[in-house]
Amino acid sequence: MKKKIYLYIIMLFGFFGFSQKITTSIDSSQIKIGSQFNLTIKASVNAKDKVVFPEGKFFGALEILESYPIDTIKNNSQYELIKKYGLTQFDSGKYLIPKLLVKINNKPFRTDSLSIVVNNVKVDTTKQQMYDIKDIIATEEEPSSEWWKLLVLLALIIASGFASYFIIKKLQKGKVKEEEFFASPIEKAIAYLQNLDKKQLIQKGDVKEYYSEMTDIARTYIEESIHIPAMESTSSELLDSLKKAISEKKMFVNREELDKFRQVLENADLVKFAKSKPLQFEIEKDKSIIDKFLLIVDKALPRTEEQAEALFAEEVRRKELKKQKFIRTAVSVGIAVVLFVISVGIFAYTFGLDYLKDNYIGHTTEELLEKEWVTSEYGEPAIIIETPKVLKRNNDEKIQNNLPENIKSNNRFVYGSLIDNFSIVLITTAFKDTTKLDLEVALDTDLKELERLGAKNIIVKTADFENVKGLSGKKAYGSFTAFNEITKEDQKMSYEIVVFAQAGGAQEFFLIYKEDDEHAKQIIEKIQNSIELRKAKK
Repeated sequence: MKKKIYLYIIMLFGFFGFSQKITTSIDSSQIKIGSQFNLTIKASVNAKDKVVFPEGKFFGALEILESYPIDTIKNNSQYELIKKYGLTQFDSGKYLIPKLLVKINNKPFRTDSLSIVVNNVKVDTTKQQMYDIKDIIATEEEPSSEWWKLLVLLALIIASGFASYFIIKKLQKGKVKEEEFFASPIEKAIAYLQNLDKKQLIQKGDVKEYYSEMTDIARTYIEESIHIPAMESTSSELLDSLKKAISEKKMFVNREELDKFRQVLENADLVKFAKSKPLQFEIEKDKSIIDKFLLIVDKALPRTEEQAEALFAEEVRRKELKKQKFIRTAVSVGIAVVLFVISVGIFAYTFGLDYLKDNYIGHTTEELLEKEWVTSEYGEPAIIIETPKVLKRNNDEKIQNNLPENIKSNNRFVYGSLIDNFSIVLITTAFKDTTKLDLEVALDTDLKELERLGAKNIIVKTADFENVKGLSGKKAYGSFTAFNEITKEDQKMSYEIVVFAQAGGAQEFFLIYKEDDEHAKQIIEKIQNSIELRKAKK
């Protein structure tokens, strides 16, 4: 017995010992700008396992210089596959190598995320000649190559919902036939009265037409169910014939209800022949009286046993049709929702939740505050700031091609949009001469830029700016409203614009966030205290 237990334990440990495993490492945690470091991914697998390592031009914000061939090391009955990549970055700061996708037998595995610090290279300008700064490459892969996949996915989900609806409808037709004609006069009257409201005659000002159709529906029902000449009769003749028929058929219809019906007929005559204009609540009251009166009359009608059975069967049929329609709709919506949830789950697992949040869902300010921040250098003259996310270059080609004569370069970097929980716009301007920007003029220009982006009702306050590092400038702050395309409502936002100027250059940045967001205020304070400026090159 003990031998069996030991054998079982050995087999159990053996099973876990031969499980697939992924490990990740880098040969350096710090490099200089443009220097190469190596990322190594090791996969411990069996001989028959098929392994696919990640490929591309970038891993997050890091550029792939070289993808080396896979090395294989045999270890007993297992194999260790080793894949190396040469990576670099041409901007200083702290960068994250994201969790990368490795597929083993088409099953996805994720590597660990690792961080790398890229340090500036100190240059001795007395010994080395200076050149113009080269254009900066994009720091992150653009999601534009992926958005069409989401559109196709959404279209397929919607199509599957509609398809399932009509397939189920076709399958259900054999159970209960949907007849185009009305099974009884009351069913016809109710349908016509409901359709009357959908015509919106009152909203169009056709009150006369509304009353004419409403009373014709009531007269048609009375003629078809009680068999009296209601359509050719005057209002008084109709009421006399109706009272006589109620008495002869021994129908129980309250005198009060008859008086109310008589009043509606008189109101209709006044509208049709005396150009009377009842108020909205009076029209609604008359319609309610007609609805109720026809149901009372129908309930009071004497019926044979066959008629009662037919009505009961019709009621059962109507309920079954309603039930089938509900099932079709519920199943179709359910299928679409399940497909959508599964698709989002697959997309999040494949590309990572951070990718989804960065490019589609967005981050809350609390998440941004608690994330590992990145210190980067942007533009010329450079501004060094610490932010939750790397800012993306967003230059307008028209502006770049039509810069004023004395401007050497103008660069814009952004994160988020005007109505996001939090957004940043950073602008740097380098002059060809020693021009120094007037801070007041710069703030006025920036406020106009804010308005151009869609801000309305802008409240402006100005003050001097100074951070913990002693850096001084000018700032404008306050609030504005912006139209939110998703909620279709104006949204209240707060903003801070800070401007710095020096001989030969200027740096400006916008910080925009939802009003009364405490986490956003902490983000702004942290960013502002991290600011450092490079001097403009003469």
